[in-house]
Amino acid sequence: QVQLVEFGGGLVQAGGSLRLSCAASGLSFGNYAMAWFRQAPGKERLFVAGINWRDTRTIYADSVKGRFTISRDNAKNTVYLQMNRLKPEDTAVYYCAAPSRFREVVVTTTLYDNWGQGTQVTVSS
Repeated sequence: QVQLVEFGGGLVQAGGSLRLSCAASGLSFGNYAMAWFRQAPGKERLFVAGINWRDTRTIYADSVKGRFTISRDNAKNTVYLQMNRLKPEDTAVYYCAAPSRFREVVVTTTLYDNWGQGTQVTVSS
């Protein structure tokens, strides 16, 4: 059974930083892409960042480019999201996601089979 557990959310002032972690179990972590999505209240869940299986390619949503960095440690079955220069509009529940078929990053929500429980990130102005 696949399990994804996120850590690191919280409350931060605008301009601050947070680092999210997602620990994975029950899957061949190093064989698949990993991604982060976020969902603000009343809005759809959106792609934020993804990293391929070999850690050779990353993709970011335009809204976070230059501020967020995704990385992974295949030895620890963990994916990270470093978030810098946070803005109030980054406030959302952040979800870690793993596909069961793709080694390269896909940005479509429905292509991800496995999701974490989410961690709240709140950025105050």
